[in-house]
Amino acid sequence: MLMKIQLSDHFTYRKLFRFALPSVIMMIFTSIYGVIDGLFVSNIVGTEPFAAINLIMPILMIVGAFGFMMGAGGTAVVAKTLGEKRDADANRYFSFIVYVTAALGFILALFGFIFMEPLCKLLGAEGETLTYCISYGRIVICAMPFFMIQNLFQSFFIAAEKPKIGLAVTVAAGVTNIILDAAFVALFRLGLEGAALATSLSQAVGGIVPIFYFARKNTSLLHLGTTKFYGRVLLKSATNGSSELMSNISMSVVTLVYNYQLLKIAKENGVAAYGVIMYVSFIFIAIFIGYSISTAPIIGYHFGANNQSELKNLFKKSTIVTLSTGMVMSAVAFICAYPFAMIFIGDDEVLMEMTVRGFRVFSASFIFSGFCIFSSSMFTALNNGPISAAISFMRTLVYQLALVILLPLLLGLDGIWLSMLFAEALAIITAFTIILIKRKKYGYL
Repeated sequence: MLMKIQLSDHFTYRKLFRFALPSVIMMIFTSIYGVIDGLFVSNIVGTEPFAAINLIMPILMIVGAFGFMMGAGGTAVVAKTLGEKRDADANRYFSFIVYVTAALGFILALFGFIFMEPLCKLLGAEGETLTYCISYGRIVICAMPFFMIQNLFQSFFIAAEKPKIGLAVTVAAGVTNIILDAAFVALFRLGLEGAALATSLSQAVGGIVPIFYFARKNTSLLHLGTTKFYGRVLLKSATNGSSELMSNISMSVVTLVYNYQLLKIAKENGVAAYGVIMYVSFIFIAIFIGYSISTAPIIGYHFGANNQSELKNLFKKSTIVTLSTGMVMSAVAFICAYPFAMIFIGDDEVLMEMTVRGFRVFSASFIFSGFCIFSSSMFTALNNGPISAAISFMRTLVYQLALVILLPLLLGLDGIWLSMLFAEALAIITAFTIILIKRKKYGYL
């Protein structure tokens, strides 16, 4: 029988992989069931509703990103507190962060429902596409409180040393989405509204089940209970997790610009091709995100315990893992671009050719993206939100935004696909530079 892995352990590659695997699978599964709507809609409902999902998705991701922010930032605070052997405080902080996130989710959902139409118009939707965007967006936004809580608990299950339960919850939510999509869209032909309802109900499963787990007696390090208002903890959680919020907001803004550029150069086919590339790349990037969120509580714990030797060990191994995995993923994505595109695209040869070429160019960015994601997550775990946010801000907004505007002027459609590769290359240079500058302060080198 395998021994239980604890945050306080020394991590070999074997132990690191064992601890990270549930989170990696969890994020892959999250990405897969996030793709399910697009898969059913593109193949059964039609191309225009599929384009509508791609247009509205940035708004939904921005709202959900607040859950990632509080999860990543709050986990850093709680893990550090656990490392300092202040378990009672850690549980009070944990409970406070959960309750605040739930309240924020309901406020954002109400705001999004009321202002969905002007938001969709702001995204450039018009005509029938606007109708589709509003219909899908209003249904899904109602479940955003649950989606935010689900995102929050993805990090806290790891800090609680229960990553396998986190995986089980994600799988349950994903299976719910798949079954309901098949029922509502394929069987009962409820169209785009059916896909939206399937997503909303699956998010409710992902958000409610963890609350029941942590509210009852359990064997984890964390429990939901009574708490009070902790302004300092809220501020620290928000600043620590600002990189995750910045990353998601920036990605959404960049997606809007990508869609705008693609509409100018390649019309709706360009948006559809980009949608396919994004759906598939989400699954690849999920591996890096899963690894990063699994190692962050470990780093936070040893930072709180002032164990610099283990910080060095974790940084060295994580650098090797993310860079080597990125090279493998880039090769796999290049080779498998056609079969990946076939999943979403039927007999449209023009769209197929555009998608395959775009994905093959885009795939080279995976070489660098893993380390960039990890480095930002590492500084979040070290309770340095501003640096973590700076890495994310430069990577996902400054570099990508500048390049997706400039490169198409020189290279046309290929410039859009290449912009991600050049942006990630600049981002990894930025990350390494900051890591070298801060090495003495934190002792990871």
